[in-house]
Amino acid sequence: MKNKVIVTAAITGGIHTPSMSPYLPITPQQIADEAVRAYEAGAAVAHIHVRNPENGAPSADMELFREVVTSVKKRCNMILCLTTGGGLGQTAEQRVATVRTFKPELGSFNFGSINFALFQVLAGKKDFQHEWEPAYLGMTEDFIFPNTFKTMREFCGIFNENETKPELEIYDLGMINNVAFMIERGYLKKPVYLQFVLGILGGAPATVDNLMHLVRTAKEQIGDFSWSVCAAGRSQMAMCTAALLMGGGVRVGLEDNLYIEKGVMAKSSAEQVSKIVRIAKELGQEPATPDEARAILKLKGIDKVNY
Repeated sequence: MKNKVIVTAAITGGIHTPSMSPYLPITPQQIADEAVRAYEAGAAVAHIHVRNPENGAPSADMELFREVVTSVKKRCNMILCLTTGGGLGQTAEQRVATVRTFKPELGSFNFGSINFALFQVLAGKKDFQHEWEPAYLGMTEDFIFPNTFKTMREFCGIFNENETKPELEIYDLGMINNVAFMIERGYLKKPVYLQFVLGILGGAPATVDNLMHLVRTAKEQIGDFSWSVCAAGRSQMAMCTAALLMGGGVRVGLEDNLYIEKGVMAKSSAEQVSKIVRIAKELGQEPATPDEARAILKLKGIDKVNY
């Protein structure tokens, strides 16, 4: 497995809005189709959010999730990492419902509170299809994405009960300290899986120095872990390439970046998967299959999910 890299595709997310790209998948069918395309391009994992199919707003509707996950599972054996980040402003109970309901192999788990800012986008865009879009972006100037120690402790219990591996989303250095603390208290089990999320306003900037410092700190404080990186916007491919050189996994997709290259919109997350797979192969690495990724991450297996 030494030369295998886990590629994740983040399909739609809860950050970009429909007016930002005509290619952002909105309906459950579009999201499922995009996940399968990403699988065919070399992704072992799809990170799944859902949206209101009428207006594209981030949604916590379990039936929309059910449509997506059952559709993907019928067509391929891809690992599905269901969000517990959801959309900004959703309650903790709404967010963790994906794990309670579907018992996925993998679930995202944001490991600390941050100022999660998107309001700055409004300065460059005035034309929106839906009323909710500017309001949603604008409210983040006064928004804290809350992930308290109480919430994290409760989420750990729910993940453990359902044998769902947490993908720990690390936006800044202090969150590594949070992980080490929760391991020490017995709420998290090693080896953990860290996803370094860079370039969000409110979190760590997307630089190679920061990524190296985060990985080094995690080695010092945690020791035994697997890791991957994702980065917002134009930093996506550069940071993923750095991760490949450092032995980490990579996450691409329209949740993180709407472009395939400068000035050219990506028509699909699969385009970005194909690009990072090509880069990985140039560096002597091969994309892990879903079953290889399951072995690397020590997941329970697709036969134990509830969908």
